Formats: sequence, structure tokens, C-alpha cells
Amino acid sequence: MRALIIQTNTNLGTLWKRHLERLDVAVSLVQTGEDARDLILSTQFDVIVLDLVLSEGSALAVADLARFRQPDANVVFVTDTTFFSDGSIFCHSANARALIKTATPPQDLAAIVYHYGTNCPAHAVHHSPSQG
Repeated sequence: MRALIIQTNTNLGTLWKRHLERLDVAVSLVQTGEDARDLILSTQFDVIVLDLVLSEGSALAVADLARFRQPDANVVFVTDTTFFSDGSIFCHSANARALIKTATPPQDLAAIVYHYGTNCPAHAVHHSPSQG
């Protein structure tokens, strides 16, 4: 599984990266929307961890690009604000699967990201109805 983390706080992003790598996830970490764009255009990801408040660039623009270029990639948004706490992020981003607090314990964040990375549509098992 491949994950992309877009997190302005390098220390926090590195902490999340280490927890995901313990689950055998190949992780790319960037700090800006522009760097995220470049990776989304060149590398396939199963799941994207995206801070809603980037110091450079727009998180929603990154999510939109991912939806267009990598429609099977799920996005887990993280935030330290109450903005979108009403759940409206799911109306603004079609590939949003979760919105969690930045302060979520890293092992919990890793479990959530792992879940959505292994449950993307490209990995879904399709069952044919049995004919009886």
C-alpha cells in the first residue's frame, strides 16, 4: 500500500510516517500543496492523509486533484480546528473518508489510514452472485 501525507508540521508528519511504516506502508511525506500536486501527478497512492490547514496551498484543491487523477485514492483529512466539524467536508470532497483531529494518537491515525488504504475500490473483492 502507498500513502501520501501532506502535513505542514514536519515533526508530526514524520511521526505519522513512522507509525504507518510499521504497518508496511510505503509513505511519502510533503509539506506543501505544490509538492503534493507533483507527487499526485507522478505516483499512484491508495490513501492520502491531508491536513486541512496547509501553510502553502489549498487542501481542497489537493483533494480535488487527487479525485480527478487518482479516483480510487481515499482521503483522510486531519485538522486542529473546528472548521468542518459539522461533517460538511464530505459535501466538499467526494473522496473524503474521514475527518480526524490532529491530536489523534499516531497509532490510531495509522490504523484509520491503513483501513482506508486497504479498502479502496481498486482492492475490493468482487463477488458474483451464485447461480442456484
